[in-house]
Amino acid sequence: MALNKYIIERDIPEVGSLEREQLAGAAAKSNEALAQLSPDVQWVESYVAADKTFCVYLAKDENVIRKHAEISGFPATKITPIRKMIDPTTEKDV
Repeated sequence: MALNKYIIERDIPEVGSLEREQLAGAAAKSNEALAQLSPDVQWVESYVAADKTFCVYLAKDENVIRKHAEISGFPATKITPIRKMIDPTTEKDV
């Protein structure tokens, strides 16, 4: 089964102020939810800003991402499907 790539924006007040141990606890909670939904969703990485996170996920569809949010307790404020990727080497691909 091919998984699609998504960016999930999560509004979490003061998440950027959390200590490393608190972030580790959040990651553990997310991993527990992912284990319940496997193999339909995978967490790639997350970027933590002041009051939100931006998470990169591979998933069967948006519904499984919403289910992960429900199980984990972390909001999926905005889910954006990724259609293509570019990077600094893209200009050399043409």
